[in-house]
Amino acid sequence: MYYDLAEHPARVKKLAAYLNDNNLDFAIIYYDETNVANGWYLTAWCPQFESGCVLVSKDGKAMILGGPESEPFAKQDSAIKETRNLPVFMVPDEEYPNATIITFNDLFNELSGGGSIKRVGIVGMGQMPYGVYTSIAESFAGVELVDITDDYLKYRVVKSDWERAQIKAAFGLADLSYEKMAAKIADGVYEYEVAAAGEAAARMNGAINFAFQAIVGSGKRANAVVPTASDKKMIAGELVMLGLAPRVKGYAGVFGHTLPVSGKYTDAQRDAMKRMQEVLVMTRDVLIPGISGKEIDVFGRKHYEKHGLTKYIVCPFAHTIGLMEAEAPFFGPHSEDIIVPGMTVCVDVSFFGHPELYGARIETGYEITEKGPVPYSKKMEDILLSDL
Repeated sequence: MYYDLAEHPARVKKLAAYLNDNNLDFAIIYYDETNVANGWYLTAWCPQFESGCVLVSKDGKAMILGGPESEPFAKQDSAIKETRNLPVFMVPDEEYPNATIITFNDLFNELSGGGSIKRVGIVGMGQMPYGVYTSIAESFAGVELVDITDDYLKYRVVKSDWERAQIKAAFGLADLSYEKMAAKIADGVYEYEVAAAGEAAARMNGAINFAFQAIVGSGKRANAVVPTASDKKMIAGELVMLGLAPRVKGYAGVFGHTLPVSGKYTDAQRDAMKRMQEVLVMTRDVLIPGISGKEIDVFGRKHYEKHGLTKYIVCPFAHTIGLMEAEAPFFGPHSEDIIVPGMTVCVDVSFFGHPELYGARIETGYEITEKGPVPYSKKMEDILLSDL
């Protein structure tokens, strides 16, 4: 059971209050195995094979809309136990003779109690498959559909004490994974062997899954930004970029590092790594309540410009972490988002497209307090900033 008996029901109540304040009859929150976070926020659960929605009414009633394969799984593991099965969320062409299956029209008639439904909030409208959206829209003749995604996402920006505890535990698993992955690196070792070592360490110590597939990219494969482990053998003289994001009760921790396959950096590799270390420190030190994303970004960007690395920037140097390893707000060069206490932020310094070094990344995370950033892993921070 990944939900908390106080935390998750309180989230449903908060959403119901929002619906009342905004004259909405109910909200539909879309999710699937890729877009897991918005649904997980209310349920601490996600199906396999099928997609679905969480429905929350303005009176606080909540149910899962999905398919028959997910139904017993939801009743067992989800924070929300009431379910309805709809064809649009089911495995195509599969038959379920003993399941009760309804249409959206059946559902809306049930919810309205014979009355009228005027306004419905949708979360994840831009992520919905066309078939799901059209099924909802066609069943809502005369009903105003309101995209409330941005407002909903604000609930996830500042983390509760319970959420931050899960994130801290997940960073502990990331530390274990890093140790095993780093120890596995050697000339002639397959990338997938390194990934397996990290995944096994996390799983054996409580990870429920991972926020992204293990990153192991050696040599030119590091240029892929987020390369998943392949059957390439690592070669002495190359750099290998590593990353893993174990989840605890749905919440992610992470590490990112770039190591020499031979165990020793070349002069050019060492120089580039030092520049990234310097940007990590600059970015970490400005994670102070009240500063905006575009202000955070400027320090590292200027340092990269000084050392001729600006044209190799693909990603900003800071983003938040939670149910996803990288989630809004993202603190890029045009970001007006403000750092506030209770946020959980990763400093993620990288470059890609270099003609000789290809790509590299270092990453770790911080809890934002009134006094500034506190590392989720002092151990990993020390590793990333150690003498090369």
